[in-house]
Amino acid sequence: NKSIVYTHHSALKYLFDKKDAKARLLRWILLLQEFDFKLIDTRGAENYAADHLSRLENPYENVFDPKEINETFPLESLNKVVHQDPSTPWFADLAN
Repeated sequence: NKSIVYTHHSALKYLFDKKDAKARLLRWILLLQEFDFKLIDTRGAENYAADHLSRLENPYENVFDPKEINETFPLESLNKVVHQDPSTPWFADLAN
């Protein structure tokens, strides 16, 4: 099931068209190759959804709601990350 991504982000198209990429770019290319999608470049006014969303008023734009930082971090959660517990789902497991 291939997804279609409409974007005006020409850097993404450049990334896939580049033949001799550096190691840092190759990591991104390899990561993105896990997903089945097609990029379609839509310029400015042709991208109606993004154009419309960019013009919507954001009622929370100047509202800052400070939250307390939780200083406690459960050790079992930290161990799952540090020891790479196979039962811990990662983004790729959730997305696929």
